[in-house]
Amino acid sequence: MKMVIAVIQPTKLEAVREALQRCGVERMTVCDAQGYGQQRGQTPNFRGHEYTTKFLRKIELEIVVNDDFLERTIDTISSVARTGPEGSIGDGKIFVVPVNDAIRLDDSVRGPSAV
Repeated sequence: MKMVIAVIQPTKLEAVREALQRCGVERMTVCDAQGYGQQRGQTPNFRGHEYTTKFLRKIELEIVVNDDFLERTIDTISSVARTGPEGSIGDGKIFVVPVNDAIRLDDSVRGPSAV
């Protein structure tokens, strides 16, 4: 089992969710996140005054999948969350973390079948 942590643009959330559902991934946790990377924040104008935002809004998806779903999950997220054919700075990142165990609380099932 693996946990896929994807940090994506908020505007891509619904498209990514629909694409994941089509490929068989139906469970995920969605969190609002703020951060910055290569973008280093923004300098927008508000009523004629410039101000700097140090953090940009992102969406973090946490998805635990069995090993046979891992590559299709990563491929789906990376193809749908990318802006344009080449992608651009700020599109996000995907992290893959091993999961040692999973326990479903309602019936105490453990392991890959709990996912």
